[in-house]
Amino acid sequence: MPIRNYIVARHAFSVSLPEGEKGIALPSFEPFAVTEVADNLLFALNVDDAFYPTEKGDTIGEFDCGAADFGVYRLADGTYQILISPPGGKYCGLLQANSDFSQATIATRGDDSLRTFAVNNALMLVYAFAAATHDTLLVHASVIKKQCFGYLFLGKSGTGKSTHSNLWLKYIEGSELLNDDNPVIRIEDNVAKVYGSPWSGKTPCYKNDSAQIAAFVRIKQEPTNHIQREGALRSFAILLPSMSAMKWDKRVYGGICDSVSRLIELTPLYTLGCRPDQEAANICHQEVARKEGI
Repeated sequence: MPIRNYIVARHAFSVSLPEGEKGIALPSFEPFAVTEVADNLLFALNVDDAFYPTEKGDTIGEFDCGAADFGVYRLADGTYQILISPPGGKYCGLLQANSDFSQATIATRGDDSLRTFAVNNALMLVYAFAAATHDTLLVHASVIKKQCFGYLFLGKSGTGKSTHSNLWLKYIEGSELLNDDNPVIRIEDNVAKVYGSPWSGKTPCYKNDSAQIAAFVRIKQEPTNHIQREGALRSFAILLPSMSAMKWDKRVYGGICDSVSRLIELTPLYTLGCRPDQEAANICHQEVARKEGI
């Protein structure tokens, strides 16, 4: 059985594919591929289209991440069953994972593009929930790297995160895009770092790179450009909804809340009311750079 090994944000994991499998393509993972198997895997995912659970768990609920829909069920022993579907479509993947997401199996259905879609989203979910107690967070943000520092732009879909990143790329010298949708945050030796990931939304930006986090910036569309730093409570309330989380799972949610609390101690968060123009990028960069001495 072919096994692919990857490392994302210094967490190693593996994907086992059926013998002779050629339909499932994961090009966004190639920058993170490694040849040697790590001793301590974060998780292992087995792709087995013949898999079918012997029992169905109790319904937990449904959620979406913008690009996919998920139906969640849970067995009495804590095992999760998750149906993965494209937005508004029929399910193309049935994922079953143990309670800490260290071992998981997925059965896929449909054409090769749907099967790849299912495996890609399964990997994203399992990674986020397996890493939740390891000071690691999968965050919905667009990230600019400049001079070894990372600037994470937050906000609901459609608020202008990617637009603001593009303004930095155009007007702030030395800027580069690290990830445009789902970077990974990891706290290491009391330092908050942001890593590129295989998941970057509609923008193909899959960089195996990292940066120390200089600031989080929440983007709000407003008629004038202005920026302010938020206090601890507001920062927590803004950051938490941006993280991939399962509120019904105490282990996962507790780990995420603990990590967000530490992030607030280590990094500032600003709210930028802005128009999509050069002045907005300049005001944002000048403020976070001046305040943080960067």
